[in-house]
Formats: sequence, C-alpha cells, structure tokens
Amino acid sequence: MANPLTDPNWAPDLADTVERLVATVREKTTRPAVHVARGVVFGTLAGILGLIAVILLLVGATRGVQALLVLGVSWPVAVYLSYFIVGGILCVVGLFLLHRRPPPDA
Repeated sequence: MANPLTDPNWAPDLADTVERLVATVREKTTRPAVHVARGVVFGTLAGILGLIAVILLLVGATRGVQALLVLGVSWPVAVYLSYFIVGGILCVVGLFLLHRRPPPDA
C-alpha cells in the first residue's frame, strides 16, 4: 500500500470509496422506505376508492330495486321494500361470510 501523501490516485480512490459506500447505504435504506411509503399511499387510496365504489354500488342497487318495484306498488312502499330486499341480501352475504370464517383461537 502506498503512502497517501505521495500517491497521486489517493484522493480519487478515496472519493470513489466514499461514493460507493453512500450509494450502498442509500440502496439499503432509502429504496425500501420509498417502496413502503408508496405501498401505504397507494393502498390507502385503493381502500378509499374501493369503499366509495361499494357505497355507490349499494346506492345504485337500492335505487334500481326501487325503480323495479315502483312498477307494481306505490313509491313509498317500493322504497321500504327496496331497503328490506337490499338489507336482506346484505344479511345473507354477511351470514355466509361469518359461516366461512376460521374458528377463533381459544
């Protein structure tokens, strides 16, 4: 190994080593943090948009059932029946999902 005071490549070699070390640390720390942050942001956005989509689907389904029922009954009765029909469907789906859940650990 040469004396740093007499080696003309000492400064560039040291700078390359420091740059390589900083790049390695950045790759090991910053990149995973950016991926986690993106996952949190996009996951939250997808959850909010999914919730909005489910709400709009339920409102649309209720309104569609009301539009079908109004052909045979009056508007107030169609509204109540649509709430019972959509609510009953949601209860059946909930009971089905509750039945399929894994048993709780005792």
